[in-house]
Amino acid sequence: MIISKNPYNGENIASIKELSKKEINDALERAQDRFKSWRKTTFAERSKLMLAAGKELEKNKTEYAKTITQEMGKPISQAIAEVEKCAWVCKYYAENAEQQLANETIKTDAKKSYVAYEPIGVVLAVMPWNYPFWQVFRFAAPALMAGNIGVLKHASNVMQSAENIQKVFERAGFPKDCFLNLPIGSKKVEEIIRDHRIKAVTLTGSKPAGSAVASVAGEEIKKTVLELGGSNALVVFKDANLEKTVDVCVQARFQNTGQSCIAGKRLLLQEEIADEFLELLTLKVRELKSGDPIDEDTYVGVLAREDLSEDLEKQLKESVKQGAKILLGGKRYGTYFEPTIVTKVAKEMTIFKEETFGPLLSVTNFKDAEEAVSLVNYSSFGLGVSVFTEDLEMAENLVPEFEDGAVFINDLVKSDPRLPFGGTKISGYGRELSIHGIREFMNRKTVYINKF
Repeated sequence: MIISKNPYNGENIASIKELSKKEINDALERAQDRFKSWRKTTFAERSKLMLAAGKELEKNKTEYAKTITQEMGKPISQAIAEVEKCAWVCKYYAENAEQQLANETIKTDAKKSYVAYEPIGVVLAVMPWNYPFWQVFRFAAPALMAGNIGVLKHASNVMQSAENIQKVFERAGFPKDCFLNLPIGSKKVEEIIRDHRIKAVTLTGSKPAGSAVASVAGEEIKKTVLELGGSNALVVFKDANLEKTVDVCVQARFQNTGQSCIAGKRLLLQEEIADEFLELLTLKVRELKSGDPIDEDTYVGVLAREDLSEDLEKQLKESVKQGAKILLGGKRYGTYFEPTIVTKVAKEMTIFKEETFGPLLSVTNFKDAEEAVSLVNYSSFGLGVSVFTEDLEMAENLVPEFEDGAVFINDLVKSDPRLPFGGTKISGYGRELSIHGIREFMNRKTVYINKF
C-alpha cells in the first residue's frame, strides 16, 4: 500500500493499493491498443475533448485543489491557481496543436518533399509532488493532442491527485486508456521504461532521479526529456525599481512555500542598493501569512515532508558555519520552516552551490555586470535567471552571457504554454510547452516524392 499523509497535521488521508506486475502489464497493453485507434483521430476530435478537459478543470477546480493542499501542503489559493493554469494549457494546445504539427514543406530537387510530424506511441511520465497537476498537464495536453498516449507514474505522496488527473480526462469524455495513472512505487519504474510498449520517457524531478531514468532509457535507446532542479538567480541592478522588484522577488522565492525548481533562490544585489533593498525585502517577508494551507489567506504553508524540512535546516546550518548570517527566520518546526533570508553568502557556501527546496533566500552582493554574470553562471544548475533593471538595452545585451535555459527581465522565471520551458547543465535537457514541447515526442518523418 502507498500511504498519503497530510504534511500539516500528520494525518494519514489515503491508502492506495499498488498495482501488481500483471496489472501493470495489462495497463500497458490497453494503452498500446488504444494508441492504434487514437493516433488516427482528427485534430478536431482531439481538440473538442481537450477543451472539455479544460472546462472540467475550471468547473471542479476547488475539489482538485483541496486534494493538492491536503496531500502536499500547497496553500489553497495557490492550488486553485495551479488547476486554473492546467485549464489554460489544455485550451492552448486544443487551439494550436494542428498548426504546430502541420506538414513542413521543404524545397529540394524532388517533386515534393516535406517533414511530417507523427505520434510515437505510449509515453511514460515520471512526475514530482510540488506541482502535482501542472507538471502532469504540461506533458499530457500536448502528448494527447499529438496522438500519443500518456502513462503516469506520480510521486507517492500525491497519489490521490494522480487519480484525479485521470478522472479529469475520463470526465471530459476521452476514450478509455488515452491517459493512464499507474499507482506504483519507484522500484517498478525501470521495468516499465524497458517495456517495448513504452516509446519515450519524460521526467520532472531531482538530478539522481533524472540520471537513473536517463541511464535506463539510454540503454533501451529511448527518447527522454528531463526537467530537473534549479537554483535560479535574481539579479538586481542599482537602477532597478526597488519596490516593484521586491514584490516580484518575494513571489519568486516564497510561493508554493519555496518548493519550486524555478524559484529564485539566489538573490544577487548590486552593492550600492543592497542595504536599502534588504530593508524593503525584510518588511515584505515578515508580512507573509504562515499557517494552515487550507486557509485562504495563508501564503506560506509547510514543506511536503519532514525530511525535506530537515534537509533545508542542514543546508542552512552548514552555511552559517561557513560564514553566512541569518537576517530573518531560520527556525524549523516539524514540516514548517520559517521564511528565511540569509546574507553574506559566498559562492563556495552550501546554500549557494546546492538547490534549496524551501522558503530560504540566500543573498550575495556584486560590484558590476561582469561579476553578476560570473555568479549566475557559477551554479551547476541552468534553469533560468531574472534580471531587474531600468536599462533594458543593457539587460538584453547580457542575455547571451547567461548559460541558463531562460532569461526573464523584470519578472520572475515562470512556465507559459506559449514559450519553451527547460534547462541546461544539471537542470536537464529537452523542452516542454510551446511548439518545441509538442514536437519532442514525435516521429519527424522525412517524405521525399519524385516522379520518373
